Amino acid sequence: MKIRTAAFLVHLLTATGACIAMLAMLAAVDQNWSLMVLWLCVAFAVDGVDGPLARKYDVSANAPELDGALMDLIIDYLTYVFIPAYALFKSGLLPGWTGWLAILVITFTSALYFADTRMKTEDKSFRGFPGCWNMAVLPLFALKPSPEFIVTLVVVLAVAMFLPLRFIHPVRTKRWRSLSLPIAFVWTISAAWAAWVDFHPASWAGWVLGATSIYLVLVGIVQQIIPARKSV
Repeated sequence: MKIRTAAFLVHLLTATGACIAMLAMLAAVDQNWSLMVLWLCVAFAVDGVDGPLARKYDVSANAPELDGALMDLIIDYLTYVFIPAYALFKSGLLPGWTGWLAILVITFTSALYFADTRMKTEDKSFRGFPGCWNMAVLPLFALKPSPEFIVTLVVVLAVAMFLPLRFIHPVRTKRWRSLSLPIAFVWTISAAWAAWVDFHPASWAGWVLGATSIYLVLVGIVQQIIPARKSV
């Protein structure tokens, strides 16, 4: 296969994320939360695969007619921000004004963050919470904490978008990647299983999903606190 053809096929793979986002949104409109989460897990898996393939085949050089980075950002906003925010609003987890506060804060701050040209750091991490609201919202479906906890979490993560804190990219951040990448895989499997059992409160998946989400959100900050060893 010619490298130009391979690069163009990577663009097509990325574009399937928009179709998956539509399927997840249709499930959310029907309040079929389990099906929505399953589609979001598929989108998360595609997002984890297309980036390495794009770099392998150097799509910006070999298929420059399409802007893969822009396409990826558009799809990420749908699957990481818009759909999870809508689901949180419609789920009943946040009654009254709390739901309106959460959905407006999430969508507004995430739009600003996704347009921030300083979001990436030199170690391929993110500067500020990278708007991965699926990682925050999906465990809430499984664990069903109080509205006060959820609103506090939303506000804290929204503020964290604009603080000089680091959040890893499980695939691209090299430091502790041998641990972070398997945990991201466990997160995906746990989210899918939690949805498969319809978020049954007795399932182990909700707690594993919550624990892996905490790791993925906090590990970058821990790396800031613990400096990397310099190679001799």
